Amino acid sequence: MRVFVTGASGWIGSTVVPELIGAGHQVIGLARSEKSAAALTAAGAEVRRGTLDDLDVLRSAAAESDGVIHLAFKHDIAFSGDFQGAADADRRAVETIGEALAGSDRPFVLASGLLGLAPGQVATERDGSDPDWSAAHLGDGPRTRYGTAQLTLSLASRGVRSSVLRLPPTVHGEGDYGFMAALVGIAREKGVSGYIGDGSHRWPTVHRLDAAHLFRLALEDAPAGSVLHAVADEGVPIRAIAEVIGRHLDLPVVSVSPEDAGEHFTWLAGFIGLDSPVSSALTRELLGWQPTGPGLIDDLDKGHYFA
Repeated sequence: MRVFVTGASGWIGSTVVPELIGAGHQVIGLARSEKSAAALTAAGAEVRRGTLDDLDVLRSAAAESDGVIHLAFKHDIAFSGDFQGAADADRRAVETIGEALAGSDRPFVLASGLLGLAPGQVATERDGSDPDWSAAHLGDGPRTRYGTAQLTLSLASRGVRSSVLRLPPTVHGEGDYGFMAALVGIAREKGVSGYIGDGSHRWPTVHRLDAAHLFRLALEDAPAGSVLHAVADEGVPIRAIAEVIGRHLDLPVVSVSPEDAGEHFTWLAGFIGLDSPVSSALTRELLGWQPTGPGLIDDLDKGHYFA
């Protein structure tokens, strides 16, 4: 297939591109900078210059492709105070790509998230499909992004083989600067490796190579309207993560009360205070996906998060 990939040079995209090329697909990657373009060229992909705001570029690239994987999101503005703006841009991009693919039966795979999908219970691919759920649980920006995922699934009725691939909050591996790196940084700063309460809150994860493999399987084989979960570790207790960090940094491992969590963990408190285990059993059955990469604890123990 000739596959158009947005976010192709990002943390996940940079593993999806070689996964696709290794399986014999041709990749056209969206690049908004010279650095991204050079990385894509080095990986063996064709470059299409543009951003998520260049709707004509998205429309033409999607129309010329045999399928689309949409990974890009304006994380820079989302995490600097304008999540709604990022979500709105994403919505416009998906609408544009969907229009270009309508009636073609070509695949369209959207990256989405699953943190907080069913707090306190093991979430499955069937959870989060009720619009009333988003109204009750999400703020404006996240609600817009949830609506974009629902829009993607609805494209199945317009002749698009659309699927939504939900990613856990930690897609780990060497070079990850996300939640785990932030926890390591906080431990270094505070002089202790902390967890909230009894540390039993569960954190779903996947290695990024396993996530990339699932994106390829979704592109090739996911039925129209599929919801998929890229989850290898159903739920790693936050205390277990803190213990590994403490061991590698030679720091005491301590409980932080929920009342003090905001001061200790700052912006991270609201995330690691959630109990969000997630199952991928239906995804594995549907597509035969079997994660083979290291689990989060084993990956942390490799030491690269502490270099």
